Amino acid sequence: MMRTMLLALVVAVAAAGCMTADVTPSASVTTLMPDSERWFKLSWDATPEKQGDLRRLRGYVENTYGEAAGRVQLLGQALDASGAVVGQKISWLSGTVGGFGRVYFEIPNMPPADHYRVTVWTYERIQAPGGWVIR
Repeated sequence: MMRTMLLALVVAVAAAGCMTADVTPSASVTTLMPDSERWFKLSWDATPEKQGDLRRLRGYVENTYGEAAGRVQLLGQALDASGAVVGQKISWLSGTVGGFGRVYFEIPNMPPADHYRVTVWTYERIQAPGGWVIR
């Protein structure tokens, strides 16, 4: 009986050690894809949410490369006057961004800030219709 309880305790502690909360990017890391600034242009505005003092980042992702990109995630960051991150959120872009195409995005519920930054966090390059993908 004692051995079973000890084993259960060890398993519970090991499982708790493996669990993580939501993944939050570091303030200094703005992308997992170093070439994203070369292949994507982003434009956005911060508009007030309907209620409260939160902001909604609305804009476009433009693919400047001739192949489509899928599974695109954007990182929205709220920055204070010194450039320190006061809030950030990763948001999925709906659908794919066609080669030389443009897609609208919204990142809701950002905290109030002096200014905002949006970057492509990650994406997959789609090489052919229904074909293979570069990650």
